[in-house]
Amino acid sequence: MENQKIRPVSEFNHELRLKGFNVFQLESDSHATRIYSRKDFYKICLTTGKSVIHYADRSFEHNDTVLFFGNPHVPYSWETISTTYVGYTCLFSEEFFASADRSESLQHSPLFKLSGTPIFSISPSQREFLNTIFRKMIEEQQTTYAYKDDLIRNYIHLIIHEALKLEPSRHIDHHKNAASRLTSVFLELLERQFPIETLDRPLQLTTAQDYAGSLNVHVNYLNRAVNEVTGKSTTAHISERILGEAKALLQHTDWNVSDIAYALGFQYPSYFNNFFRKFTGTNPRSFRLAAV
Repeated sequence: MENQKIRPVSEFNHELRLKGFNVFQLESDSHATRIYSRKDFYKICLTTGKSVIHYADRSFEHNDTVLFFGNPHVPYSWETISTTYVGYTCLFSEEFFASADRSESLQHSPLFKLSGTPIFSISPSQREFLNTIFRKMIEEQQTTYAYKDDLIRNYIHLIIHEALKLEPSRHIDHHKNAASRLTSVFLELLERQFPIETLDRPLQLTTAQDYAGSLNVHVNYLNRAVNEVTGKSTTAHISERILGEAKALLQHTDWNVSDIAYALGFQYPSYFNNFFRKFTGTNPRSFRLAAV
């Protein structure tokens, strides 16, 4: 059963899951950010080079140094354009950060919220200061100091607070119409339902009607807005997010399939099996075995 709790896909991911964090320097080529683009961890990047970052419903193109905050619950992608791309990346789990008993700033910080501003343009002097912090984290994670986790969390807090003092980049394209605002609120509410961490708190909002009721709008209005902005239905977004959580629970916990079905709001395990097979072509048990 132990293998079902942690299912590493590489040596790097195994080490990251065990420690809850990893800090490293990017190699001087454009492929470095793609290799370590872990979407199941919070991510802070300090990078120099030409690239385009797509975050939720916004895009940002830059050709100098930026500080980027990635939330595993918010979809984003990173296109590196220049052949030389250097910097630092810090990856950490919510559990690692919450160990400091100060997770409030992480959960509600505008840096990690869907509607927030996660990208900042960095001046040369700011870059040097932040470089120093990343280098200290890299050095610290190699030590045997008993309280190095606390020290690294303090460094992460320092980066967060430095970013909060910066003027948010004005090059991000914000959608300001009513449909986009409603869609952003819906997507943020959807992401707040996850991750599912305990069986005594199963998923409560599972349908478009549930979300419309929570947002105090008619379900047809919500569906039109979401489809207009994203090109996908409200139900499709909900199903994709539930499917993603189902895969994570099957890969990274030892909960049985019935428990996972209950945690995700399915009345019967057979409903969950049918849902999972519809989107993946296989059943949950086979998916779990294949992931070992």
